[in-house]
Amino acid sequence: MDNLGYGEIGAYGGGVTRGGATPRLDTLAEQGVRLTNYNVEAQCTPSRAALMTGRYAVRTGNGSVPLDTGMYGLTQWEYTMAEMLSDAGYTTAMFGKWHLGQTPGRYPTDQGFDEWYGIPNSTDESYWPSQAQFNAVAKEQISPYAVAEYVYDGRKGAEPKPVKVYDLDVRPEIDGELTAKALDFIDRQTVAKKPFFLFVPYTIPHMPVVASKEFAGASGKSKWGDVLIQMDTYVGRLLDRLEEKGISDNTIFIFTSDNGPEMIPGQHGWSGPWRGSYFTGLEGSLRVPFIVRWPGKIPAGVVSDEIVHEMDLYSTLAAWTGGKVPSDRIIDSLDQSAFLAGTQQKSSRDSVVVYVGNDLFGVKWRNWKMMFKEVERGTDEKMTFDFPRMYNLYDDPKEEYQINNETAQHFWVRWPMGEVLKAHQASVAEEPLIRPGTPDPYSPPKAN
Repeated sequence: MDNLGYGEIGAYGGGVTRGGATPRLDTLAEQGVRLTNYNVEAQCTPSRAALMTGRYAVRTGNGSVPLDTGMYGLTQWEYTMAEMLSDAGYTTAMFGKWHLGQTPGRYPTDQGFDEWYGIPNSTDESYWPSQAQFNAVAKEQISPYAVAEYVYDGRKGAEPKPVKVYDLDVRPEIDGELTAKALDFIDRQTVAKKPFFLFVPYTIPHMPVVASKEFAGASGKSKWGDVLIQMDTYVGRLLDRLEEKGISDNTIFIFTSDNGPEMIPGQHGWSGPWRGSYFTGLEGSLRVPFIVRWPGKIPAGVVSDEIVHEMDLYSTLAAWTGGKVPSDRIIDSLDQSAFLAGTQQKSSRDSVVVYVGNDLFGVKWRNWKMMFKEVERGTDEKMTFDFPRMYNLYDDPKEEYQINNETAQHFWVRWPMGEVLKAHQASVAEEPLIRPGTPDPYSPPKAN
């Protein structure tokens, strides 16, 4: 999901308390493993880059999207999850929001997906075509990027074709289209008897938060309730199709979000017990729902607060599918297959380095955080602290108390967290970060 906060669905404390029950997702959580400490990057593009490459987004040049150019996204040198699974014999498809490049050579079908239907950038761009000033500027052709966003249809080996303008009429209905495309793909691969990787990055509940005609008013309570019911129904349709085709038990099904909730008043989401929206280094930005089901291979009804990062899905899926993790670059992903299968008690990870954009904000280690910078809300000014702020997330889940008698007794934690930072900074020195906006072809600099 896109900007779905930790507290939105029933299994994480939301659902009916947000105006819309989520029974299919709640049942899914009971059928598999539900993580309460699943971590992501702080905004859309970095999060998707980390997921696709198994690397911190700053390594790939995607810690931020350059504002002065339309050139962004993954270089072709990166080896994506889709490429890895394709090389392992999987047919790959993506239906939804990409946000990892909008120029030839950087679309999903250039990065390992056999087919794609969706949008290259962000859903807030659906506002643009309704603005007279924007349309006038677009006609002036001042910039090739100051134009309306389109829905694209693409196949590997060919440039994607624009289908229609992504405007406020298309925005409420696109997720229904994505679901229909996904169901058709499942049908086709079942007939072909081929293993498949299906990535469905929905556009809801990213602003503008508006339900489709099918679900408008469905909750009778709120627009959030309507959208939650819509989301839950779409996921249910995917689950039902797997069951109908007899492949449910042989399918790894993962539900998650790219980052924390919206912060725009009137559109804002809910991060549950945590504080903060996306574009911050607060737990509300970094913790999102994560549910994985694989009948017979992953135990049902398990809830864990062990730290896992979205990057870890790269190595974990490689372990489960026979994919190959590249050895010619730094990979931050850790294999969580044994942990999720229940044969390993602890996560393979106990720490995460926290970035917001390209700035290193701090580090999270076990139940502690040490933060050097912060943004109160995603739209606020960045604060740099003279003395690091330290939080015990068990005692202070909302990161409100900074230093008090409790945390002062535990200043020893700066040493293990310092070791995490030292190791990360050494890896940056070993393999310099790709700069945002780096064009293709790219090859890493040779070591001295």
